[in-house]
Amino acid sequence: MSQPLSVVVVEQNRDRALAIVDALKDAGDVDVSVIGNFSGLARTIAAHAPDVVLIDIDNPSRDMLEELTVASGPMERPVAMFVSGAAGKLARAAVEAGVSAYVVDGLQPERVMPVIETAIARFQMLRQMRTELEATRRALEERKVIDRAKGLLMKAKGIDEDDAYAILRKTAMNQNRRVADVAQALVTASEMLS
Repeated sequence: MSQPLSVVVVEQNRDRALAIVDALKDAGDVDVSVIGNFSGLARTIAAHAPDVVLIDIDNPSRDMLEELTVASGPMERPVAMFVSGAAGKLARAAVEAGVSAYVVDGLQPERVMPVIETAIARFQMLRQMRTELEATRRALEERKVIDRAKGLLMKAKGIDEDDAYAILRKTAMNQNRRVADVAQALVTASEMLS
């Protein structure tokens, strides 16, 4: 049996909060917590550790938007933000801050779950892209270190690139280490000796 979706609703208006909770409960297996006070918001959200944060606010200021997005941990979990007024530049700032869904024209109870599902899907897609980007950056950095180590070996031993790589690979296998780690050790030692 799967766990219910854990949602924290940030809403100061009690009646609107109850309408949101009812809409979420009607939509399925959802565990809902409501935060009605913005003070200590980051700590309160962290204590709940929700799967999704839903923020309903009439007209957020840039300062409030920054506080809410930092507090809700948009890089850690999907965040859906519903606003009443025109988006303007705040929509862009919200998306850049990591808000997964920014909905203008307020929160309609029948739209809550579709927006949350979209926010979750978008968040997962962006998290996968961030993970792949980080892996690519790491691989590029390792490639640069390996190339630098090969250059050092080629110069010191008067050998070609293939032979230099073979030495790195053989050393890595003998030491039960990664080629990138052996290359980094060689580059570090070279920097210490120069």
